[in-house]
Amino acid sequence: MTAVADENRLRTDVVAALRSAVRGSVDDSSRRRAEYSTDASNYRVVPQVVVFPRDVDDVLAALEVAREAEVPLTARGAGTSVAGNSVGPGVVLDFSRHVNRVLEIDPETRTARVEPGTIMATLQKAAAPHGLRFGPDPSTWTRATLGGMIGNNACGPRAVAYGRTADNVLALDLVDGTGRRLTAGAGEGALDAVPGLGELVRGNLDLLRTELGRFGRQVSGYSLEHLLPERGTDLAKALVGTEGTVGTLLEATLRLVPVAAAPVLVVLGYPDMPSAADAVPALLAHQPIAIEGMDARLVDVVRRVRGAAAVPDLPPGAGWLMVEVGADTLDEALDRASALAADSGTTAVGLFPPGPQATAMWRIREDGAGLGGRTPSGEQAWPGFEDSAVPPAQLGAYLRELEALMARHRVDGLAYGHFGDGCVHLRLDIPLERSGDPLRAFMQDAAELVASHGGSLSGEHGDGRARSELLPVMYSPRAIEVFGAFKNLFDPRDLLNPGVLVRPRPLDADLRRPAARPLPAATGFSFAHDAGDMTTAVHRCVGVGKCRADSTAAGGFMCPSYLATKDEKDSTRGRARVLQEMANGSLVSRGWSSPEVHEALDLCLSCKACSSDCPAGVDMAQYKSEVLHRTYRRRLRPINHYALGWLPRWARLVTGVPGLSRLANAVLGVRPIAKLVLAAGGMDTRRTMVSFADEPFRRWVRRGGADQVTLAGASTADEVPTAGDMTASGGVAGATTSEAGGSRPRVLLWTDSFSDTLAPSVARAAVAVLRDAGYEVLVPDHQACCGLTWISTGQLEGARHQLEHLLEVLAPFAVNGIPIVGLEPSCTAVLRSDLTDLLPDDPRAVAVARETRTLAELLTAPTPIGPGDRWQVPDLSDVTAVVQPHCHHYSVMTWTADRRLLTDAGAQFSAMAGCCGLAGNFGMEKGHYDVSVAVAENSLLPALRDAAPGDIYLADGYSCRTQADQLAGVHGIHLAELLASHLPARDGASAPAP
Repeated sequence: MTAVADENRLRTDVVAALRSAVRGSVDDSSRRRAEYSTDASNYRVVPQVVVFPRDVDDVLAALEVAREAEVPLTARGAGTSVAGNSVGPGVVLDFSRHVNRVLEIDPETRTARVEPGTIMATLQKAAAPHGLRFGPDPSTWTRATLGGMIGNNACGPRAVAYGRTADNVLALDLVDGTGRRLTAGAGEGALDAVPGLGELVRGNLDLLRTELGRFGRQVSGYSLEHLLPERGTDLAKALVGTEGTVGTLLEATLRLVPVAAAPVLVVLGYPDMPSAADAVPALLAHQPIAIEGMDARLVDVVRRVRGAAAVPDLPPGAGWLMVEVGADTLDEALDRASALAADSGTTAVGLFPPGPQATAMWRIREDGAGLGGRTPSGEQAWPGFEDSAVPPAQLGAYLRELEALMARHRVDGLAYGHFGDGCVHLRLDIPLERSGDPLRAFMQDAAELVASHGGSLSGEHGDGRARSELLPVMYSPRAIEVFGAFKNLFDPRDLLNPGVLVRPRPLDADLRRPAARPLPAATGFSFAHDAGDMTTAVHRCVGVGKCRADSTAAGGFMCPSYLATKDEKDSTRGRARVLQEMANGSLVSRGWSSPEVHEALDLCLSCKACSSDCPAGVDMAQYKSEVLHRTYRRRLRPINHYALGWLPRWARLVTGVPGLSRLANAVLGVRPIAKLVLAAGGMDTRRTMVSFADEPFRRWVRRGGADQVTLAGASTADEVPTAGDMTASGGVAGATTSEAGGSRPRVLLWTDSFSDTLAPSVARAAVAVLRDAGYEVLVPDHQACCGLTWISTGQLEGARHQLEHLLEVLAPFAVNGIPIVGLEPSCTAVLRSDLTDLLPDDPRAVAVARETRTLAELLTAPTPIGPGDRWQVPDLSDVTAVVQPHCHHYSVMTWTADRRLLTDAGAQFSAMAGCCGLAGNFGMEKGHYDVSVAVAENSLLPALRDAAPGDIYLADGYSCRTQADQLAGVHGIHLAELLASHLPARDGASAPAP
């Protein structure tokens, strides 16, 4: 008890001293410490405090406090280290928030000066106008910081041409563990910066020449070969890859290289990965920019998760090499590609010039760490033996022996990597749920295998906590002693990132997964997370940190709140880490109701973008619903859960009485009254109330407002059989055409609560379009709500009642093969994903999910008006549009069909990336307005401001249209309304109006 008290007192004193010395944020809350307790590795080390320095002076002040208190300090960038390099027990310094500037680009000398928190993508953007770039480019380049890349000696695919980070560093400004500030460079006098360093080098010249620097990807240990006189006595390069154990970086001067003018991607197919590796030495003679290896099973994962369209047509093979070649012109690059292919030893060749297909291939490669986080059988795969490397000539033999080793240990994983450098990335389904023993057993044997091929335990990510203990397998005892002596010259008190490289922690200590306890099984209705195990679900996040990248720049949508706040707590990863700590139970100890959990989830928009953009497939929207469900089940909820979570119910009540909608709109149009109602409902008073339809869509249909639209259900049971009439094959013969419709195929127009009671013009327009497309339109004679608002507020029992009723209404159509068209993207997404996750054992749910379509999906499929005919999409060549794809549309259904339809129709449009910021109930809730507006500023509001006069704002989402209306005064229309307004006259009739 005394030891614990002393530790707490020390932490309190350190935090107080830091707050006094540092202008930036100093945070020792349990939630913040949970977020920074791990990186992208298997390890969990809870810091005492996290510091966000505002500038270099803050860094120096924090270092001084840590030295005086003798508290360990770990420098951190994006936290994407896979070996546990960026977690530590004392002070964690996060450079990424503020100390992240590109200080200078000098195009004459082709150099750049950067602060350590600079994201590599930021440097590339700054250098691009000068035709320059930083050469090494790890797959995490959209969020990795230069300080982290220097710490781990990052490489990436194009290190074949440009070298490792060490090869591109010219000078480093840093502070060592004694408080000494030095500028590390090269040449005569470089060793004088640190007393005793010259003697250490001169006394071990033979060792530095024989054991170190034997091949390009020998990254494990300290790269002291750079201190040799024949290598330029380069202290800056020797400090690269030291993983923050000898100094804290303040600034770096880097070499830049010209951007390849016309890169061409050559994809070569082979029978297996070892055969692909055998071909590498011959290809290196052609001086390619990159040579990447990729397993067919990894590609299969992409097809399964993202659809076949996400993978370009590949040449035959079970393993591929992606080889990039460049030249001054595209023709020259193609000639080089052809010459390389001739020496490849395979006739399975694909050429991809710069364009969407080449980009798609590189995206598969960049997402490898996340996609490889599960084996083909669905087991969780872990890093640890993540990036071993051998000389390229040994790669084929090494892979064959590695496969045999994996078979002996009964583990599996998806191999890929930088084959041009002999570097292999591999995550394995080592069972870590209870113990680290299986990890230790495999790692010991794997280290010996690597060493037998003259390889390196790490080829680019550093040793960290995962491999430092195994360095004696690779190096002699004398080399290990030299590493320790080098560390002691810079950090004699072992305060900088202790437990890494020198005096390492055991590789099976501090493992995150074995510490997690099984969370109690859900009581009552719940999502089917990983067979119902929420603990396993939250550990799907392996920390690759793609949620921290500016995804909108690459056409993605994740993670909107992080893009607005730049705070780790608002990233998908940060939220997952807090949930993991909830499963651990020691730091976040109050389970589902823990304040830390609800703080972490508060700014989650439930946009579901992470379910598609996160390579590991984390669906934080579902996790948030689960947490709210388990927290408030059978308890009084926040008032907004009733006001907004029951919105469809309130809308039906108001619109169910003729004339009441008009009265309600009039009353709520009085601003003081609206503010009172908003405040009473837990909503932000800066918002305006929704407007209810004077005439809901279904009432319009009943009074005959639409010609040739059939209300179908119980009254037409003889034409639309019930679920009980299903045949063994899942359908009913002859149910896809009607007596009245003749050859017209049937389609069920499902009007969700929003399309029925708030935006009926959308549904009316959809009727016109579907009739014109040759369909007989059916409308269910009973309302069927998907329960979206119940799901988003965690009222899963209420959602079950809504969904069970929905299945009663919609399943009879689905089981007969009648397509169901949804209009509101978020509601359509519920039918396509959440429905089967919430009701996994109901075959009706599977049938409904299978038959549900978006309007664009239906219209871009073959839709005959008559035999042999195809519907002609209306001419939209007069349309210029700014388009906001809905987040749920993008993440669940994809926006591919909509893009194709608009393109085929001749429309000129620009599609935004990123969330609108309203996201259903999120932007309406009290406390979320400012973030909602900030998210809108990511893409929506700038796009609307830049739109030309006459441009249409096209948005299928009711929330997206509401956000644009309330924040920018811009009226948006649905795709159905756009198409209906451009329908040509058929058979002499005038075009229908929406």
